[in-house]
Amino acid sequence: MTKPACPACTLDDVIDLPDHWECATCGHEWPKEAAPETARVVKDAHGNVLAEGDTVALVKDLKLGSGAQVLKAGTKAKNIRLVDGDHEISCKIEGTPMALKACFVKKA
Repeated sequence: MTKPACPACTLDDVIDLPDHWECATCGHEWPKEAAPETARVVKDAHGNVLAEGDTVALVKDLKLGSGAQVLKAGTKAKNIRLVDGDHEISCKIEGTPMALKACFVKKA
C-alpha cells in the first residue's frame, strides 16, 4: 500500500500506523480505509463484457508488424486471457501468440 498525501496539508510526510495515518508535518490523523478493488471490465467492439476463456472473432482485418501479414476479419481466437495494458487480450491465433485490443474483436 502506498502512503497517501495528507488531506489537511497535502504533504507526503505521512507516518504509517497500524490503524490510521498521521501527518508528521501538521499532526493530522485519519483512518486507513481499504480501497475497494474494482474488477476490471473489458468490453468488445459491440459492448459485450469479455471474460477469461471466451472465444472472440476479429471484426476487421489487422496488419501484423510491417504489414506483410494480415489477420482477416472473422478469424477466431479461443480461450483468451485478459491482461493489463494497452492490449487487453492475450491469445493464440493459429498457434502464434498475439496481443489484441478489445475494440477489434467481438464475442463469438
